[in-house]
Parts: sequence; C-alpha cells; structure tokens
Amino acid sequence: MRNTAGRARGRPGSAGRVPRRSTIAWVVAGAIPLAFLAVFFAWPVAALVGRGFTTDGALDLSGFAEVFARPRTWRIIRLTLVQALLGTTLAVLLGLPGAYLLYRRTFRGRALVRAFVTVPFVLPTVVVGVAFRSLLTEGGPLGFLHLDGTFTAIVLALVFFNYTVVVRTVGGLWERLDPRTEQAARALGAPPWRAFLTVTLPALTPAIASAASVVFLFCATAFGVVMVLGGTRYGTIETEIWIQTTQFLDLRTAAVLSVVQLVVVGVSLALFSRARARRERALDLQGRPADEQTAQRLRLWNRSRPGGDLLPTVVTSAVVIVLLALPLGNLLVRSLRTPDGWSLGNYAALGTTGGDNALTVTVWEAAANSLRIAVDATVLAVVMGTLVALVVSRRPRNPLGRRAVWWLDAVFMLPLGVSAVTVGFGFLITLNHPPLDLRSSAVLIPIAQAVVAIPLVVRTVLPVLRAIDPHLREAAGVLGAAPWRVLLTVDGPFLIRSLGLAIGFAFAVSLGEFGATSFLSRPDRPTLPVVIFRLIGRPGPENYGMALAASVVLAVLTATIMGVAERLRHEGAGEF
Repeated sequence: MRNTAGRARGRPGSAGRVPRRSTIAWVVAGAIPLAFLAVFFAWPVAALVGRGFTTDGALDLSGFAEVFARPRTWRIIRLTLVQALLGTTLAVLLGLPGAYLLYRRTFRGRALVRAFVTVPFVLPTVVVGVAFRSLLTEGGPLGFLHLDGTFTAIVLALVFFNYTVVVRTVGGLWERLDPRTEQAARALGAPPWRAFLTVTLPALTPAIASAASVVFLFCATAFGVVMVLGGTRYGTIETEIWIQTTQFLDLRTAAVLSVVQLVVVGVSLALFSRARARRERALDLQGRPADEQTAQRLRLWNRSRPGGDLLPTVVTSAVVIVLLALPLGNLLVRSLRTPDGWSLGNYAALGTTGGDNALTVTVWEAAANSLRIAVDATVLAVVMGTLVALVVSRRPRNPLGRRAVWWLDAVFMLPLGVSAVTVGFGFLITLNHPPLDLRSSAVLIPIAQAVVAIPLVVRTVLPVLRAIDPHLREAAGVLGAAPWRVLLTVDGPFLIRSLGLAIGFAFAVSLGEFGATSFLSRPDRPTLPVVIFRLIGRPGPENYGMALAASVVLAVLTATIMGVAERLRHEGAGEF
C-alpha cells in the first residue's frame, strides 16, 4: 500500500517532466521541416527576388516603377486574373452537380466514376496540354471549333484539371448533410430549387469557398498547360517569370513579377485558410454519414425524388464524357496514328531519340529517370509532410501554441502557389557553392519536387489526424503511456491509413512536375515531362507522334499510381 502511494505521489513529478519533454519533442518535430523549407524554398526564392532589387550590392526598388510602367506587365496580370476567375467559376458551376451525384446519390458504378474523375487532377500539366491540343488542333475531333491556341482552350484545360477539387471538397461535406432539413423545407411547400438555395447551399458554402480558393490558386499559377496551349501569346505571371529568366536573363522583372505572384498567392491562401476552418467546423457539426439511421434516411431520400436527378445527371455526364474522357480518349487514339496508318509505331519509336535526334536519350530512359527521381522526392515529401501534419494536428491550450501551429500550417501551403520556376531558378543561384554545392548532385531535382509535393501530403494526412478525438490521447496519458507511446498507439493507426493516398499524391506530383525540373534537369538525364515538351517543340510528325505516345505512358503511370492509392485511401483522408 505504501509503495502504491509512493508511486502515486511520484506521478505528479514525472507528469510534470513528461509535458516538458513532449513539448521539446514537438518543437524539434516542427523545426526539422521548417529548416528544410527555409533552406530549399525560402532561401532560393528570397535570393532570386533579392537579386532583382539590388544594384551593386545596394537596395534599388526602381524596378517596380519600371516594370509596372510597361503595358505588357498589366496585360499579363489581367490575363492571369481573368484566366483564374473564369477557370474557378466554371469549375465550381460544373463541379456542384458532380459533387451531388457522386457523393449524395447511390448508383451502380459510382466508385468507378469517382476514381475516373480524380485522374485529371494528378495528370502532369504537360500531358493535359498535349491532350487538349491533339483534340482541338486542325484534324482533331474538335478542330472545326478553331480553338487551338486560344484563351478558351486554356480555360477549358484548367477546368479539366481542377474539376475534381470541387467535386471532392464539396462532396465530402454534402455527403454528411442530414437530409431532414431539406425534407422539412419541401414539406412546407418549397420547390426543389428553393429548398436547395435556402437550405442546402448555405450549408455547403464553407466547402465551396474552400474549393474555389484552391482552384483559383492552381489556375493563377498554371505553367505547363499555358505553355503548351497558349505559349507567349496568352502568357501569365508564371510563364512570364520563366521567359524573363530563361530568355532575357532579366532578374529584375522576374523578381517584381514574383512579388506580384506572392501577393496573389497570399490572398488566396488567406481565403483558403478561413474557408477551410469554416468547413472543418461544419464537418464537425454534421458528423459522419456512416451512422445507420442517417444512411437509412439518405436511402429513403434517394428513392423519394428520382426525377430531381435529371439536371445533375445530364450536366455530370456531359462533363465526364466531353470534358474529361474525350481529351484522354483522343490522346490515346491519336497516339496510334502514324503517317503510314494505324499502328504502334509511335510507341516503338520511344526507344529512339526521335527524328533528327531531337532528344539526347530515349523516352524509356527518361521514364526511368522520372521514376527514380519520383521515389526519392516521395520519401522526402512524405517524411517532411507527415512531421508537419503531426505537429499541426495538435491542439495547444495556450494562445501562443495555437498561433504557432496556425503559422506552421500556413507556411507549408506557400509552395503550392509560389512559382516552381522561381524555385528552380533560385536553386541554380543559391545551391552553387559550398557547403551546399548541389548543381551537379542527383538530389537537386528530388528536393525541388519534394518542396512542391509537401503541401499535398500535409493536406492529405492532416484531416485524418485532426479527426482523432483528443480524449483518446489524454486517456492514454492518464493510464501512464509515454508521449511516444501515445503517438504510436493512438495516432499511428490513423496515420498509416492515410499514408497510402499521401504517397500516391506525392509520387504522381513528382512524376509530372515540370516547372522547376525544366530548369534543373541535365541534358543527359531529362525527365519524362521535359522530354515531352521538347518533342512538341520539334518539327515533324515523328516527333509529334512520339510526344503523344509518351504522354499516354505518363498518363497511365500517374493514373495507375493514384488508382492504387485510392484503394488504400482512408475515409476522410485528403481535402482534394
């Protein structure tokens, strides 16, 4: 009895030490990815921007007045904002019916359609550009519309790319809405459209705002799609930074445009953060649809209004068939067409260096390079992203801790919006001397791709960790479990379930990354997206046919990876 009392009296002292050790451990866990981001993101970006604002080592801000005095600058800013606004508006308008049909209704083949809708989001931007160009070019199925090389083609490709963001983000909340509120409005005499506008739409507003802010961010910073479909004619801030740095070596203009883009990104991220917080509160209030009574009400509600599904069914079918399936299907068909007729000749040519030796390596060698680099980048992104998600998922009781967690979450969203071109060029001017002379190192490209993929890992893992009831951790601690054991036994199982999708996202993004890689890849070790872009820019049907075939190979690789990841997906994992 005395021993027991002694142990009981000893607990407060040990309990006092455990929180201190635990706090130190969490600080270290957050410091590691912060240091990684500081060295491989903040430093290169700041160095590039700084070079544009210094003359002979002195601060010189005259570049702002000089760049903003050019009509070209305002035209580029206007095109960027209009492109992003139109792409976001269309994606939201077309995505709402899809979210309803794929997450609120039940029908045979729904899981298959959900998986197919996810594919465009993870496709490399170069593949998306090639797919739309083959569809709209003269001789393509929609060539009669004369949309090749137009602003409309770029907007449609951006909607294709971001449609799944709206469907998944809005559908995730819509799936959890209790149908009884809308049923009550209908019972009181409200027509279906009025019940939707007054009851359902306000409840979905947090998810719609969250999806719209992310889509705007992706549209405003699009690079590969714009380069392939619009070139310099419909340039955006992102493509103009690339042109100014690679073709004119005008770092001052690139720096000013990078600052403009940072402002756009900052506003988008602030809106996204507020909308995401509202969406998470809405999800907490709605609960989970797995409850049997809620599921039964949904089944009855589904059967009670079959005619109400006509409009969303027609709209979603048209989007899936015309906007999503047609470009991908046409890409596959056109890859089988050669000057000598239908054959696998374009695929056989992937083992060569193209017409007039357009490439320095074969496409298969470039694919092998991409896979090796993607594996390294995925390991880095998952490790760093998981550390961030674990730290951000904590709920500190003191205001300082809560604010620190909020800032950490916000900081690691920045790579989503900052130009990958800026990051890549920043690498070249900062990591070129000891102790970090990495220009000739094989790790340079994986690091750049990991920086781009980390935010997606965080956004995939974080919702699952935040869904853990904090009382489970407290109960484990009260029972005497050390902090590391609490992390292993409480957070660990949930974390493992969400890592499948996180790994898939990181691998797919790394496999198709083009902006930073276009700066950093060496001629003897190019990646598959870089090779595809080179083939498109070379004349001759042989090179174009190889570009189509290589795009199909890259699309199949990314779709397969995401298909496997989706099968491992934990319910509630991922915000996109």
